[in-house]
Amino acid sequence: MRRTMIRLAGLVAAAGGMLAAASPAAAQGGCTRDMLQSLADKYVEAQTAGQANIIPMGNWVVYRENFKLASLSSDTLSKPLKVDWSRALLDTTACSVSLEMIITDDADPHTLAVQFRAFGGTGSNFSVIVAQPHDWLFDAKMTLAYAQREDWSEIPEAQRNSREELQAAADAYLDLFMDKDAEVPWGQPCNRLEGAVYTGKGVATDSCNVGVPANIAMVDRQYVIDPVLGAVDVQLKMGPNARPDSHRFRIEDGKIRYVHTITNCGEDLNCGFDPFPEMLKRNPGMQPDPALFD
Repeated sequence: MRRTMIRLAGLVAAAGGMLAAASPAAAQGGCTRDMLQSLADKYVEAQTAGQANIIPMGNWVVYRENFKLASLSSDTLSKPLKVDWSRALLDTTACSVSLEMIITDDADPHTLAVQFRAFGGTGSNFSVIVAQPHDWLFDAKMTLAYAQREDWSEIPEAQRNSREELQAAADAYLDLFMDKDAEVPWGQPCNRLEGAVYTGKGVATDSCNVGVPANIAMVDRQYVIDPVLGAVDVQLKMGPNARPDSHRFRIEDGKIRYVHTITNCGEDLNCGFDPFPEMLKRNPGMQPDPALFD
């Protein structure tokens, strides 16, 4: 029977193996898009059923939620959650997968940002950022309404940016939080989905250059890069409270087209700001009509 509990005694050995799996040299043995997509599909299936053992895994598995060690048998992956929508990024160089998942069930809504390694056709080193109703700008139904209207289709091969270019664009955006002189390759139109807040009005001049907080460190960045989709997912620790955060980018012709964020607030309701419903009452334009983007 496959182990589904984290074994602390194996963490050191597991970490060494995962570092090898994360390297391009280690991934050359056969991380194909089909294999990675199969594992992504298995993860969604496992989350829907609340049965982690649906995912092929090795003997030693590390599973973290919000950057803390967690249990496959009692934390989020053990809960049956009907996944209404998901999108996978597939990194055949680092042999890794990123999943963005939305669960709109009124009884237990979630948005999830998942990264895991997939060397050898098995999942390992799972890192899950979990957002629920008390977290930053949370409204799963509105997040779904915006996300499902966006075009993240495959980019023609001749028009794809390199891994290095994609990471540089993502890093420039994240660097802006500390360095206001950072040169961000803004696209136009560009729309940012921050929790359930959406920028723009569905017009050609929509911009993501609408300001970010100052003096906010975005550290310990972990990347999954998919040149076929022109996409990068970055899990990181945000700001002085080291909030667990995912920033996901769609980049076209070297320019940022979409940004998605999922942020866990820990014990702080809406990360210490006013409750999200109150913010919306003051500024209903934070959630434009999704039909504008059809």
